Amino acid sequence: MRRLLFCVLPLAILLAGCSSSGYDYLETASIKPKTRFKDTDPQDFGPKHPQQNQVHGIDISKWQGDIDWRTVKNSGVAFAFIKATEGKDRVDSRFDEYWREARAAGIPHAPYHFYYFCSSADQQADWFIRNVPKEAMRLPPVLDVEWNAESKTCRYRPDAETVRAEMQRFMDRLEAYYGKRPIIYTSVDFHRENLAGYFQDYHFWVRSVAKHPEVTYSDRRWAFWQYTSTGVIPGISGPTDINVFAGSAKNWNNWVATVSKDRNS
Repeated sequence: MRRLLFCVLPLAILLAGCSSSGYDYLETASIKPKTRFKDTDPQDFGPKHPQQNQVHGIDISKWQGDIDWRTVKNSGVAFAFIKATEGKDRVDSRFDEYWREARAAGIPHAPYHFYYFCSSADQQADWFIRNVPKEAMRLPPVLDVEWNAESKTCRYRPDAETVRAEMQRFMDRLEAYYGKRPIIYTSVDFHRENLAGYFQDYHFWVRSVAKHPEVTYSDRRWAFWQYTSTGVIPGISGPTDINVFAGSAKNWNNWVATVSKDRNS
């Protein structure tokens, strides 16, 4: 499978110009998003605050409980990252329900896998492929890599070279099977210790809930930014993570149309 440089991937083609930290469409954007959700603990991100972004989405797991997907969509949510699997033997109990209902509501969605460093990349890829059907994959799959200090079963932290090798193997397996290059989700500390300067040909979804990503990920181009875990979304009863897409609504629609096609079909 041939590799593409980041700035010639579909998303980067559709967005106007790569920068050091994002896609900087905000410099010329004037259309404010039509959203009806709130944040119970809003942060001051400066002039490039997420409310300026035109495309917002959520990430969810079983902890969100019952979801009224039509209400969620009507609130302005444009996409959903849905937890599917963890490690080599865990499936989120609401995954099957969530992706089917998101699909029925017309919300583009992607499944994500929480990586478990006490299992091999192949074991986890096998598990993900076994539990995530291709029809659940409208957007590219997501690899969630972060240190989990609260884990009761695995606190192993391999060296950075091993981390990157395992990630590459896992992502290669998923790309070969689903025909879509995975998105990498990560946190500030994990990125700093393992990923800075690497995986330039992958789209990144970054967590940064206190400062703008241009501060916390100064040398990383990002496609998605998770800016809060205290969001209030109509249709979801509890606090929910909210994210923004780096580009305009037009960029978003074009990208979704592109990545929704299965390159293996």
